[in-house]
Amino acid sequence: MNILNNLININSSQKNKNGKVSNTLLLKEQFKYLKTTHSYHLVDPSPWPIFASFGAFMLTSGVVLYMHKFIGGWNLLITGFLIVLYTMYTWWRDIVREATFEDTHTVTVQKGLRLGMILFIVSEIMFFFAFFWAFFHSSIAPTYNLGGVWPPKAISTISTYTVPLTNTFILLTSGASVTWAHHALLSRAKKHTLVALLFTLVLATIFTCLQGFEYVNAPFTISDGIYGSCFYMATGFHGFHVFVGTIALLVSFIRIVLNHFTNRHHFGFESAIWYWHFVDVVWLFLFINVYWWSNK
Repeated sequence: MNILNNLININSSQKNKNGKVSNTLLLKEQFKYLKTTHSYHLVDPSPWPIFASFGAFMLTSGVVLYMHKFIGGWNLLITGFLIVLYTMYTWWRDIVREATFEDTHTVTVQKGLRLGMILFIVSEIMFFFAFFWAFFHSSIAPTYNLGGVWPPKAISTISTYTVPLTNTFILLTSGASVTWAHHALLSRAKKHTLVALLFTLVLATIFTCLQGFEYVNAPFTISDGIYGSCFYMATGFHGFHVFVGTIALLVSFIRIVLNHFTNRHHFGFESAIWYWHFVDVVWLFLFINVYWWSNK
């Protein structure tokens, strides 16, 4: 009798176990569509795009109103500028958190980011292409209003072999030092990376200061005809790009100190390096055409 009861209990337990297994498999099959099997990053809902749009709208509207001497234009400009700065900080903070702590920047995502950075740099090239087009349109065939010569007769140009040549050496040296920093990071030499990057930041700051010194002592202004407009628009926007690149490298420096980057996962730093080399190349074109060829 005991043997019969044991056999019944064993059979019932096996049936229950098989039933549980079959129910579990059925449940998994029902919710199989909920699994995420791709390596893409589906970002969470974010308020920062709409904030950035409002800030940019206020900034551009404030610039126009301020230039036309409307009351409140300056206040609108400053408000929009502060909103844009705050949005930049918070949005990039979220991206840093996603890449560093949430591990969402997979190899596939990094490929997309690289493509996006390449397209951004291409758009910046087109931006400067417009400035060079305006410059050559006026300089290759100067009109009679300019005296038929370039630079115009009334313009006293900046000497090529003073501040411009010095800034050229500084910027090219900074390009070499930032490459040194990149290779040091690939070799896991953190100390060399920080030293090289700090050297780059110092050179970038010196370049910006020298360009400001050049502007203060320039013998012409942006209102001095087409020469002044082309010169200050091209070199001024390049100086702005140097400032942006300096901020990007500074953020990368801080993140390296905080061990956010590895030798295989450091696209934030790599994109800043790409941007810095783009700034170097644009400056070479500016130096050769605006400073040297234009003053011959």
